[in-house]
Amino acid sequence: MIESNLKRLRKMSGLSQEQVAEKLNVSRQAVAKWESGDSLPDIYNCRALADLYDVTLDSLFEAVTDGEKKDITPRGKHIFGAVRVGKDGSFKIPKKALKIFGIKEGEMLLVLGDEAQGGIALCKTSFFIDVLKSMKAAGCKDITLADVIPSENNEE
Repeated sequence: MIESNLKRLRKMSGLSQEQVAEKLNVSRQAVAKWESGDSLPDIYNCRALADLYDVTLDSLFEAVTDGEKKDITPRGKHIFGAVRVGKDGSFKIPKKALKIFGIKEGEMLLVLGDEAQGGIALCKTSFFIDVLKSMKAAGCKDITLADVIPSENNEE
C-alpha cells in the first residue's frame, strides 16, 4: 500500500529515487526499499515525504485495492464534482464545498476566469477584498473595488 503510493507520487513529481533521497537526506537504497515494500520509512521520513509530495500523511498510507486507482490529491485541493448550469446561469455549489470554505447563504462570491486555461474559479469576495487591500498597500494602483465588486443594483 504505502510502497505503491510512494512510487506513484515520486513518478508524478518527476523525481528519481536519487533526487528523493537527496531531499530527505537518506540513501537511494532506502528509497528503493520503501518503494519495494522491503522496509518502511520512519515517522519523520513519512512527514518529510508527505511535505515533499504535498499530500497528507493519510494519503501516503491509503490502501489501493487491486484494479482500483485512487487519485492522490495534494493537501488542501479538492474536486467536488460536476454541477449543471441552469438556463439563467445559476448552479448549486456542492454542500461539501460550502462547508469546507464556510460559504453562507447570501454571501457574495467573485467569479474569476482565464480564457487561456479555459477555466473559471470562485472565491469569497471578502478574501479578494483582503488581497486587493494588500496589493494597494504594496503600491498597485491599477485596480479598484468598483472594478471587481458589482453594486447591489448591478448584479449581472
